[in-house]
Amino acid sequence: MLVVQLLKGAAKHAGSRPQCSVERLFTAARGISSSSRQSSASGRSQCSACTDTDLPKVLITGWFLTDLSSCFTLRRRIGKTNVILSDIRKPPNHVYHNGPFIFSDILDYKNLREIVVNNNISWLVHYSAVLSAVGENNVALAKEVNITGLHNILDIATEHGLRVFVPSTIGAFGPSSPRDPTPELCVQRPRTIYGVSKVHAELMGEYYHHRYGLDFRCLRYPGIISADSQPGGGTTDYAVQIFHAAVKTGQFECNLRGDTRLPMMYIDDCLRATLEFLEAPAETLVNRTYNINAMSFTPHDLTQEIQKFLPDLKVTYNVDPVRQAIADGWPMALEDSAARRDWGWNHEYDLPELVQTMVTHITMGNQVAQAY
Repeated sequence: MLVVQLLKGAAKHAGSRPQCSVERLFTAARGISSSSRQSSASGRSQCSACTDTDLPKVLITGWFLTDLSSCFTLRRRIGKTNVILSDIRKPPNHVYHNGPFIFSDILDYKNLREIVVNNNISWLVHYSAVLSAVGENNVALAKEVNITGLHNILDIATEHGLRVFVPSTIGAFGPSSPRDPTPELCVQRPRTIYGVSKVHAELMGEYYHHRYGLDFRCLRYPGIISADSQPGGGTTDYAVQIFHAAVKTGQFECNLRGDTRLPMMYIDDCLRATLEFLEAPAETLVNRTYNINAMSFTPHDLTQEIQKFLPDLKVTYNVDPVRQAIADGWPMALEDSAARRDWGWNHEYDLPELVQTMVTHITMGNQVAQAY
């Protein structure tokens, strides 16, 4: 009965919202259609940066850290064979069958260069990274992957004239940064190796742009919430884990204080923002690094919203001092007026829409799994 109610609510909600910019990202059971909104808004369904005969060839590094929907959406948008996924780990079979996958170690400069040349790569989307909480437990690895790997990416992209996208994060700010909201240009003194490496990436990318003309693009993401991705060692992971626990067991132990307010974004908005930013004409970009924002909430806020659908959810708190210290130095909200002005960014999901969609998707997924 819960599923029927959720689907009815989602379908009603979908009909009341403006259409977004990318093709359908998730199944109809999710209740949210993303495909027609871009067409109705702009009258185009192809990449704006290229023609039918000159589509970009894209290499995505570290696909394990992405939501697979982002990779598959990009493939639907510019062609399956034009988007190559890469990592140092073997992917599941459905990834192999969906399109090109290759082994790529970003620390192996020669191998990465060969991949770019042999596959005629024109866009490089660089997700490979060691995340915040994991990085504090292995600083040496975080320095090697997040800094040395980035240098390889920038040098190869510059040498071959690539458009390169590197995600940044709220972790690029620190306790001395203004927190509510955090502007794009302000003091950045992060206290994690992850945050330090992201500030380094932003500055190196901007330097390469001004010094060598590299088409470098960077978005500072808030915490990203998706039902399809697994937690990867990030401080905002609780906001994904709580949904799975709420549906499966009705109990969740949160490792942050209940009043810890952080900026968050639903994956659909994240995918759309990334694609729109990648496709934006270079001359419209005043900056090379932009904040993007959607919503901000605390674990307590999120719990209350989930309980509207799952009233039996019980949440306890066992604060992890490392993660809490990281969160206490991060923004509560990001000021993103430049992105909205320069390339038309506008989020679509606030907290009620996020919770309804996540609970529906996870509930449906569990029922399908139980059927088999």
